[in-house]
Amino acid sequence: MHLDIPDGEFDAYIFDCDGTLVDSMPLHHRAWTAAFEHQGAPFEFTEEIFYELAGVPDLRIVEIMNERFDSRLDGHAVGEKKLTVYMESLHQLQPVAAVAEFARTLAGKKPIAVASGSQMSTVKPSLEHTGLIDMFDVIITAEMVTHGKPAPDIFLLGAEKLGVDPAGCLVFEDGQSGIQAAKAAGMQSVFVPSRNTVRPS
Repeated sequence: MHLDIPDGEFDAYIFDCDGTLVDSMPLHHRAWTAAFEHQGAPFEFTEEIFYELAGVPDLRIVEIMNERFDSRLDGHAVGEKKLTVYMESLHQLQPVAAVAEFARTLAGKKPIAVASGSQMSTVKPSLEHTGLIDMFDVIITAEMVTHGKPAPDIFLLGAEKLGVDPAGCLVFEDGQSGIQAAKAAGMQSVFVPSRNTVRPS
């Protein structure tokens, strides 16, 4: 994997978690599919839809699917089932090597944070399982902000907790909503490609 990292140093670095630091997106898609089926969803949660919504908070994803397909699924019930299925597959999780190695070069030298659209209930175990959690000064997750990606809130909170100006932060993201959030926060970003994500235009 090639990361197109801008030249020069930044004051701080902020990393998305799923699909960026850890290769969890296939596991999350399977968990979503199982959760929606368990709740009797009248639609298929395809890979195309899943990757389109990468980075969007879980409850908002259920709201979006309800709006698109005129259904009334309980977001909390879907989320609880998704969490159970995801945790059962956690033993399969691996880090995204190129991103994890870059983060390791920064640990202890530069302020670094995780800013994820997922809940702490999945982010913390994912980082623990892959041995990455101790590198980060701050971990921000969806429940800590009012507006999830593509709103800039999560990255702005990361910069605040790291004690740096947003303009001095570099964000690593695999999702379109995360790239948009970084731009809205006034931050430069690095797109982390995967087999299913499309490079933002």
